[in-house]
Amino acid sequence: MANYSLRRVGFLGATVLLTGALISAPTQAAGPGNGRTAPFEQSYLKFIIDHHFSALRMTELAAGTDVQRDPQVNNPKEGTAPTPSTAPTPAKASAEEIKSMARMANRSQREEIAKAQRFLLEWYGVAHVPQVTPAGQRAIQALTYESPGAQFDRAFLANFSNHHYLALDPSQECRVKFDLKHEELKHYCEGIVQTQTRQINDMRTQLCERFNVCDYQPYNPITRR
Repeated sequence: MANYSLRRVGFLGATVLLTGALISAPTQAAGPGNGRTAPFEQSYLKFIIDHHFSALRMTELAAGTDVQRDPQVNNPKEGTAPTPSTAPTPAKASAEEIKSMARMANRSQREEIAKAQRFLLEWYGVAHVPQVTPAGQRAIQALTYESPGAQFDRAFLANFSNHHYLALDPSQECRVKFDLKHEELKHYCEGIVQTQTRQINDMRTQLCERFNVCDYQPYNPITRR
């Protein structure tokens, strides 16, 4: 009986300690910009803005740049809009499918940059200016010095796959770490995971069909994994 009483007291004591810990723990965000989700969201949004911004120059090198849109909406020779402070760039890719993919990626990632900037500004009052990441700079430099044509096509497919791969883990985290009031961010992150995964596998398919590289696996250029 005494042993039972001691066990019961011990159980009650542990319950009190646990309850106290729960009460003293940081609470869930009471509103956007507060709580533990805020630092994660701000960090993620800045990351994805810079990540996408780095991709713009990569796609410009593949598809070329045009200062002004051509009247023909579906002109396969049309380039992308140039990144500020960059010179006009002729297309280095030779395959029309790769140039088309580069144009589509350029346009969609410009929209995603704008949306992420809006989230940061509206929720946190942060106006983040995009900047090229170190990993992005290395990829851009590699593609800049790559010879135009088939050699560039192969290098672009591999480099852009790796670049897309960098966004997957942070965006997967975002799906379960966003502020519960920010459903829009959850959908944004889910869209990135789906789009980047699909495009990675499209590029892997092209590496196989065009260059007989059928076992390519994208990796993180920073960790080499």
